[in-house]
Order: sequence, then structure tokens, then C-alpha cells
Amino acid sequence: MIVDIYGWDAAESALQAYIAVVADALGVPPESTCAMTGRPASAYIALDERLPNFPDRDLALLWEDNQGWAAAIETHSGEDVIVVAYLGGEVVPPPSAVVGFLRDLLADKQPGQLEPPNFPPCADLTERLARHGYAGTSQSMITRSPS
Repeated sequence: MIVDIYGWDAAESALQAYIAVVADALGVPPESTCAMTGRPASAYIALDERLPNFPDRDLALLWEDNQGWAAAIETHSGEDVIVVAYLGGEVVPPPSAVVGFLRDLLADKQPGQLEPPNFPPCADLTERLARHGYAGTSQSMITRSPS
């Protein structure tokens, strides 16, 4: 029997729940998402849309527990993505805020901020996500707590 003494299963489930709800609000299928707990915890949502100024570059939304959401374009060389804007405001914003951020980016309204917000470190990712209504389960099921 394996015992999860660090709470990674719960953190992973909570993060996956949050990313799943955001992806659903964006109309993105689950197979276009990825979430990883670690230092920092992070997530990736691949998008079909392209930014007006970068029509030949794939677009993605990234999330990190110390920077929140960012929009980034893929490079052609397989190197790191290039962040074009950070949502800012809060590290775990409601899905509607992420949808509005993307909508404004696609309309070339230059939302968010150019510098990473650098939110305070979080000692407990599960607790941080639970405060915003996202809770994991030990069976790795995705759940959303009532708000």
C-alpha cells in the first residue's frame, strides 16, 4: 500500500479540477490540457485560436502557482514559449476572468500586464485551490466544490 504523506494526490486532483473547469469555460477539450504539481505547480492549455499579430504561431494559456495565468505563443524551434501577457489580479481567478482575458487578447485589446505578477509562495496548493472552490479527491476524480 502506498501512502500519500505529502498530499500530492489531493493537490494534483485539485489542480486538475481547476484546469478542467477553466478549459471547459474556454471550450477546450480535456486532451488539450496538462497540469503538473511540483515547484512551481503549473498547467498548460493548448488553444486553436491565434493572436492577430502572430497568425503563424500556436497560442496557449499557461498557469503557475506563483504567476497565475499567462498567454504565450509557441516558437518554431521547439524552444520555450514566449509570454505575451499575464492576467494578474489573483493567482486563482474565476474561469470567467480567464475567458475574458483570452477574448480581449484575441480582439487585440492588450489586456493584463507585461510583467509577471509574482504572487506570494503558497505552502499548500490544495488549500489555496480549495479556498477558491476546487477540491481534489483521493480517487483522482475531478470535482468542483460548491461556491
